[in-house]
Amino acid sequence: MGRLDKKVAVVTGAGQGVGLGIARRLAAEGATVVVAEFNPETGQQAAAALGADSIFIHTDITRREQVLNMIAVTMQQFGRLDILVNNAYPTNTPPRRLEDREDKDFEAALRGGFMSAWLAMKAAFPLMKAQGWGRIINLCSLNGVNAHPFTAEYNSAKEGLRALSRTAAREWAQHGICVNVLCPAARTPAYEMFEKYSPDNVAEMLKQNPMGYMGDPERDIGGVAVFLASEDARYVTGNTLFADGGAHINGVSWAPDLPG
Repeated sequence: MGRLDKKVAVVTGAGQGVGLGIARRLAAEGATVVVAEFNPETGQQAAAALGADSIFIHTDITRREQVLNMIAVTMQQFGRLDILVNNAYPTNTPPRRLEDREDKDFEAALRGGFMSAWLAMKAAFPLMKAQGWGRIINLCSLNGVNAHPFTAEYNSAKEGLRALSRTAAREWAQHGICVNVLCPAARTPAYEMFEKYSPDNVAEMLKQNPMGYMGDPERDIGGVAVFLASEDARYVTGNTLFADGGAHINGVSWAPDLPG
């Protein structure tokens, strides 16, 4: 018996990185995982590897109708939704000084990093309320918590999501729904791009990380998500958990090199 037997989980961006690591751990604990992924190739591969019950739903989280479809298809297929993990973040603008940011940068970040999660949460709420049980895990970032430079649009979206998560935790606790935030530090495709872009900064960050390494999405992040998704976390809501090797304690120097 797994800790999540008979539970149905939707994980956005589960085709790679942290989303895939979380999906694997949820499935290992018995959950049926819906892989809500933009990339059909990685999404189908992930769903196939997770087990016969898992399915892939092509989802562009920047499009309202596709987020709503993600929840609707899950209900049609399985008749329930227990765990929602809002992990995907499609906007990937390069580091840029605040004064050089454009309106479109913030609009894209808020659409992909905040509104997408809100739409999924709103659609999931009546289903979880009817069950009297639900777990919502929103992925945020130390970049926003510590206001790291040159990623203002990302920071703003993620901190907005943290505020939304706390408010939802407060309002929805009466229905048995726990809402928490997970801030990871993990070796992902995005991290590997940053490693190539600014290797000196990455080396300095790792020196400042008490554990000295970037986490593994499955081993180091996925297990924390399993806890938050399980009955063991029934009295835990409105929290931000840092799975980052202690990087949040004193902060790290996120300061990629910019020209000029």
